[in-house]
Amino acid sequence: MKHKRFFALGAVVIFVVGTAFFTPKQLVNKEKESAILEAVLTFLDRMHFQPQTIDDDFSDKLYETYLKRIDGLKRFLTQEDLDQLSAYKNLLDDQTNARSFEFFELSVALLEEGIEKAKLDYKEILSQPFDFDKKESYELDGEKKEYAANNIELKEYWRNLLKYQTLEKLRGKIEAQEDKSEEEGEEIKTEKSFDELEQEARDDVKELFDDWFSNISKIKRSDRFEVYLNTITNIYDPHTTYYNPKEKEDFDINMSGKLEGIGARLSQDGEYTKVVSIVPGGPAYKQGELQVDDLITRVQQEDEEPKDVVGMVVSDVVTYIRGKKDTKVILTVKKADGTTQDIMIVRDEVILDDGRAQSFILDHEQIPGKKIGYIRLPRFYADFDNKDRHSCATDIENEVSKLKEENVDGIVLDLRNNGGGSLADVVRMTGLFIEDGPIVQVKGRSSSPYVFEDQDESVHYKGPLVVMVNSFSASASEILAAALQDYKRAVIVGSASTYGKATVQRFYNLDKAIRGNADLKPLGDVKLTTQKFYRISGGSNQLQGVKPDIVLPDNYQFIDIGEKENDYPLTWSSIDKLDFHNDVYTVDQLAALQMNSQKRISAHKSFNLINENAKRLENMREESIYPLDYDSYISKINQQDDEAEKFKEIMDTSIESLSVSTLKKDELLMSSLLDEEKENKMDKNEAMTESLSKDIYLEEVMFIMKDMMK
Repeated sequence: MKHKRFFALGAVVIFVVGTAFFTPKQLVNKEKESAILEAVLTFLDRMHFQPQTIDDDFSDKLYETYLKRIDGLKRFLTQEDLDQLSAYKNLLDDQTNARSFEFFELSVALLEEGIEKAKLDYKEILSQPFDFDKKESYELDGEKKEYAANNIELKEYWRNLLKYQTLEKLRGKIEAQEDKSEEEGEEIKTEKSFDELEQEARDDVKELFDDWFSNISKIKRSDRFEVYLNTITNIYDPHTTYYNPKEKEDFDINMSGKLEGIGARLSQDGEYTKVVSIVPGGPAYKQGELQVDDLITRVQQEDEEPKDVVGMVVSDVVTYIRGKKDTKVILTVKKADGTTQDIMIVRDEVILDDGRAQSFILDHEQIPGKKIGYIRLPRFYADFDNKDRHSCATDIENEVSKLKEENVDGIVLDLRNNGGGSLADVVRMTGLFIEDGPIVQVKGRSSSPYVFEDQDESVHYKGPLVVMVNSFSASASEILAAALQDYKRAVIVGSASTYGKATVQRFYNLDKAIRGNADLKPLGDVKLTTQKFYRISGGSNQLQGVKPDIVLPDNYQFIDIGEKENDYPLTWSSIDKLDFHNDVYTVDQLAALQMNSQKRISAHKSFNLINENAKRLENMREESIYPLDYDSYISKINQQDDEAEKFKEIMDTSIESLSVSTLKKDELLMSSLLDEEKENKMDKNEAMTESLSKDIYLEEVMFIMKDMMK
């Protein structure tokens, strides 16, 4: 497939690491690793917004960050290992420039050695009962622990870890038995002893770690290499990342919301790949024979021999099942009744719509006669390879049109937890609410700022507008919120600030950096930070985020989160302000809106509880040491549970005065679907309306909207 460039602003990538068994005999293609590093460094030097000098300072950062990534919990490496590795601490710049990997080679060897030793230790430790009367403790936070001095001390680390894990399981078993005893009554004596339950808890922990080490054994040399390579790229900034060819394919699928395959979601189930759901309307759904809980044992391409996939990780199985439209794949599955069946499915395009824009009508008893339109956009999505396909901007335009047909008096655009995406779409989307003018400025490392403008004088919606954000609204979400705030076109409501990512990434195909060497390709892609974006008012959202006009309490308000908490983020900066004006709806009397909201928040029981809970979570972050004797552990856990109890139902109670209803067009669409697809859509719709009806933030936004309409 021909490579195409595109902008990406913080899109989420879904990928399962660990795609084959690692063995000492595995072939190592050092020539390919050197070629990948060469290509990545070439693009970093030529294209990155802020190229680094690869010197001793760079080497020190690479050393510390890489160790944290390969053994952040300090479970495998000892201080003796670090004594060997530290000899390279100031030499990694030289090795990077020479495209050599002596340090990496040693780290992999020591890590694998540590893993193999831990495999023996955990089985030995779990073979004997723990003494839960002994007073000792376990530190959960890896950053607060020192490396074990040697293998003897590391084994003690493992003993404390496994004791803690067993303690968690044991507590659950004892509580379950107590609950069962209360139900059965005193006349039925089925209780197991403490020792019996402790044995069961250890067995459960052993099974857990058996699976865990099994998964670790599937990590390939290439996976280890990618960790090292991405540590190098992340010294430049957190969002500059290498993607192997499979990861790049997954990124495109996630961004476009489509793939060509069979339309089934799969998961790992021991040695098997299990079908967990069938996408309505997809090829498997239409074929009708593949069912949820089927276990896939073999995959056969048309005119090829079948491939046994038992014991294979799910990401590899997906690779064999996925394919081009109109091609055939035959799945051999083990049914729930134990029978085996061959199922032939013709691949087709599958639309994944769970992340698509969705709208509803909101009514509130205290706002009689007024209907508020609500649009949820969980992510910015676009199909970069086909401009005729759906995009989030097109979908938002359609949702706004449907809301206008319902004669809503205001619109709420919910961008909470939206991590960003396509730059072109956020510009188009912002343009729906203004006449024309600049939306965002984008600047490369040496070029003048480029202004992205809305050049369409038509305004798709002219009424009151509120944009909801939180600390996890990032990138494209921040562009839209910042532009509408600068134009005074909308009231921005949410957490103290948004995420604070104001950088633009672009993919580059590494094959283009290396001439010839066809036997080494494909090399993959690198996603580089090539530009920063700036508000039309001149400032940047980088690190600072967008400060909402009206701030609402949230559970994370006292915890530092966002771009500023990443390693090596780009710094804040500013450029010149642009000229812009707003002749549509303008937010005025902002001070009055803020004052009214603050009064409501101060008197609102649930928001006061959120403030209390935020302080509790701040304190809990520092409590990372847990006792390992049973009585002290139970006392600590019970105290935490008691403290958390009063906060459990903050967002789990329906607001009686708030009603959420489906749009007429959406109701008609659902009623026209086939039975199973109709049921699926209606279930999702019902779950969404129920969730919104419990949202106290949404209720406060409606009151803000009421004040705006005055």
